[in-house]
Amino acid sequence: MRVIVAHNRYREAQPSGENTIVDQEIAQLRAAGVDVVPFLRSSDEIARFSAAEKALLPLSPIYAPAAQRELSRLITEHRPDVVHLHNPYPLLSPWVIRTAHRHGVPVVQTVHNYRQVCSSGLYFRDGRICQDCRGRALGVPAIVHRCYRGSRAQSALMATTLAVHRPTWRSLDRYIALTSGIAQHLRDYGIPEDRIVVKPNAIPDPGVPAPLGEGFLFFGRLSPEKGLGLLLDAWRRHPEGALGPLRIAGDGELRPLAEAAAAERSDVEFLGPLDRAGVAAALRAAAVVLTVPTWHDVLPTVVIEALAAGRPVLGTALGGIPYLIGADDPTASTGSAGWLVPPDPAALAAMLPTARATAAAVAPHARVRYERTFHPDVVTGRLLDIYAAVVRKGPLHNRKR
Repeated sequence: MRVIVAHNRYREAQPSGENTIVDQEIAQLRAAGVDVVPFLRSSDEIARFSAAEKALLPLSPIYAPAAQRELSRLITEHRPDVVHLHNPYPLLSPWVIRTAHRHGVPVVQTVHNYRQVCSSGLYFRDGRICQDCRGRALGVPAIVHRCYRGSRAQSALMATTLAVHRPTWRSLDRYIALTSGIAQHLRDYGIPEDRIVVKPNAIPDPGVPAPLGEGFLFFGRLSPEKGLGLLLDAWRRHPEGALGPLRIAGDGELRPLAEAAAAERSDVEFLGPLDRAGVAAALRAAAVVLTVPTWHDVLPTVVIEALAAGRPVLGTALGGIPYLIGADDPTASTGSAGWLVPPDPAALAAMLPTARATAAAVAPHARVRYERTFHPDVVTGRLLDIYAAVVRKGPLHNRKR
C-alpha cells in the first residue's frame, strides 16, 4: 500500500495537536509497512513569500496552482493507491481532491474541525457555541462577525471558498470522522452515510496504569472555551477540602485565573505548564481527569491520555467527549469510562462528589476503552481497512461516469 499524506501544517508559533497527530499517524503507518509519501506544506512558509506570492495568497484556499503541480508530480512519480488529506488551508486548497481524481486516485480526509461549514472551523464565537452558517449557501454571518482571523475581507474569502468547494467536498471518496459528533456534522452537511467512517486518533501506550491517586486534574490550554471558569465556579460551591485536591496544569490567557484560585483555596494547586513527563506524573497523582469545554471540542486529546493512564473522565456532554468515554459509541462493549454533565456550574458541582466516590469502580473501564478504541495498533488497523475499501471501489468520480 502506498499513500500520499497531504497536510498544510499550522504555524509552529501556534501549537497544533493536528500537526502532532499527522506526524504520529505517518510514523504508525510506516511501522505497519505502508509506503508513505508526505505532501506537506507549512503556513510558516508564508513569511518567506515574495510580494507577488503574497498578493495571490488570498486565492490559495480556492485554487493553489503550485500545490496542484506538486501533487500531480508526486502522483505521476509514486503512483499511490490513495491520497489521505488532513488540513488543506491555505496552501493546498480542497482542489487537491480534484487533482487526485483527475489522476484516477481516490481521496480520503480526516475531518479535524467543522470547516466544511464554519469559516473558523470551531462552531464557536464570542464565548458561545455558534452555528449561524449551517444550511446557508454563503456564510454571511462569518463575514459580518469577522470569524476568520478577525478580518472581514479574509472571512469573505473563506466563506466564498466553502461555497465554491461544496461540490468538491461532496466528491470526496471517504470521510474519516474522529468521533460520532463529527459524523453527525457531516451528515447534516449532506454527506451520505456510506461515505463516513468513524475512526479516532491514537496515542502511544504509556503502559500499565498506576494505582489511582487522589483528587482531580484539569490540564490543557487555559483558554475560555476549555471551561476553566466553569470548573472553578463549580468547585467553589463545595467547602474547602471537601473534594480533595484540584490540580490545574497548562498555560494560556486564563493563567491568572488559575493562579488566583490556587492563592484563594488550599485545595487548589496550579502546576503551570508541564512537559510530557510532568503530565504523566500529574495523571498518576490524580483519581479523575476533568475535561469541561463549553464548545463542541472535536477530540480533546487529554481525554485519550486520561483513558490510557486508567483515569476516568468527568466531562461536559459536548463535541467528541461522549464518544471518547464510550457514552455515545454503539460499538463500546464496556461501561462508560466517566461521567457527563451539561456545561452548567450547578450540574458540574453536583457531579463532582459522585465522580470522587465512584472513581475506583469506573477506572477499569477507562483503560479498556483505550485499549479497544485508541491504541495505535487498533487505530492503524482500522485506517488500513479504510484505505483498502476505498481502493477496491476506486474513485467516486470515476464510478459516476
